[in-house]
Parts: sequence; C-alpha cells; structure tokens
Amino acid sequence: MSDQKLALKPQVYLDGRPAEYFQQFHVWARSHGADAMQDIVRLIVVPWCMFFYRARADGAPQVPVSGPAIIAPNHFSALDHFFVAMYLRRRVRFMAKSQLFRGPLGPILTHAGAFPVRRGHHDEQAMTTALSILRAGGVVVLYPEGGRSRTGEIAAHARPGVGRLALESGAPVVPVAIQGSERARNWKRLQFPQVTVHYGAPRCYELSPGDRVPIHAREQAIADDVLDVVRQLWGRPARDEPGGAEARRLRPSLGRFSAFLNFPIGRARWGR
Repeated sequence: MSDQKLALKPQVYLDGRPAEYFQQFHVWARSHGADAMQDIVRLIVVPWCMFFYRARADGAPQVPVSGPAIIAPNHFSALDHFFVAMYLRRRVRFMAKSQLFRGPLGPILTHAGAFPVRRGHHDEQAMTTALSILRAGGVVVLYPEGGRSRTGEIAAHARPGVGRLALESGAPVVPVAIQGSERARNWKRLQFPQVTVHYGAPRCYELSPGDRVPIHAREQAIADDVLDVVRQLWGRPARDEPGGAEARRLRPSLGRFSAFLNFPIGRARWGR
C-alpha cells in the first residue's frame, strides 16, 4: 500500500480561480454533446489500455443504450475515465476537477465531453450542467467518492452528489467497479496490472410524496447504497463472467477487442 501512496502526487484541493472563469465551459457543455474529440482520444488511449493493462469488462450490456444514465465507478487513477468508457457504445460526459481546465487543455477536455467541478467550493454550476445533460438524454460519469482514493481502498462513505443527481433527474444509476487501477499509475515503474471493469445492474431511486426523510439524508443514503454496490462488485473475482470458464474459453477475443466496435461516431450529439 505504501508504494501506491508514493506513486501519487499531493492533491490540490482548492482552486482559487473565480466561478466566472468556468462559466464558458458550462455554457458549452449544456448546449453541446461530446464530439469527435472524444472519439480521437479513445482511438489513442483504448489500444494502450487494451495492450498494457489487458483491460476487459463484464456486464457492459446492462448500461442503458439510450436515455439518461449515471455511471458511478470507484476512482483510483486518471485512467479510470477511459477504463469505464471504452466498452460502452455511447459517448459519455465527465465531471472533472477544475484544475485540469487550464490553457489549451480546457477546450480539449470540453470537446471530449468533460466539464469542470470547482475544487474546494460548493459548485452548483457543475450540478446544473450534469442535470442538463441527463435531462437531454445523455450519460454522466460521476465518482461517488468525489475524488481519487489515496489509500488504494474504496472510501467508507460516498459524497451525496450522485444521490442528488439520481433524485432530481430520475436517471438510473449504474454502479461500476474498476479493479486494478489502484496500481495503474505506476507505469513509470513498469507496473501494468490487469484491469477489469464490472458493470452492475441499473438502480432507480425516487423520493415518494409520503417520505418524511429529509431530502439531504435521502441523497446521502442513495450515494452510500451505490458505493456499497460498487464495493461488492470490486470484491468479485477479476474473471467472474456470465457463462463460466467455458464461455470465457469460447469468447477469448470478444471481451477484449469489442472496444473497437464501440466508437459512436456519427451518432446524435447527446448519445441517444
């Protein structure tokens, strides 16, 4: 575990730039979908992930093929964005830390589907953008833990944001566990662990009219429930697939190379 801590740079938890600076990215994200930039990035990164990390997935067909959806994975590495998206047949949108939106990288991230969340602040702009994407039928990736784990273990408690989005949008939440990415940052040490992505079944949440639980408590309960499912998926055997060993033997290439079939080039900008 100490090797993992040494491999991580110190986090910067406060972005001192004013909220007005990020308005340009939110305006774009609310009126445009991810474009060909996401396809270009995927064409570059997916072969890397497939070759070096032997990335594979199970349960990806459970992700809704149309309509709004919230993808909720654990978060250990910056590569998690790519691991979680490479086997989906839809363009996805990401809530990314605001420190990344500097210089030319800001517009690139925006066209690739990301929008900023202002670190160290209660950022209503980010939540508004996420809701607008979901209401337009898009897919948003949101990490229940709020940021990367610094310990190599999934956090004990979630941030309430995923619960709020689920209640306000009505979109199903797909818990996702990414195994192996806690060591994916150690490529400089020539460590390339195998990464497996487990997609869980979509979960729908709502606040009934007679529910007396305060809304913020309900949001937190939903977020903790999602993270609990992620934790259960994370504990599964890395090669646990429907059909057992015989199915894996008969489909050795499908799980690995089907990522090249998943580029949604030319589809509607909201990924419907």
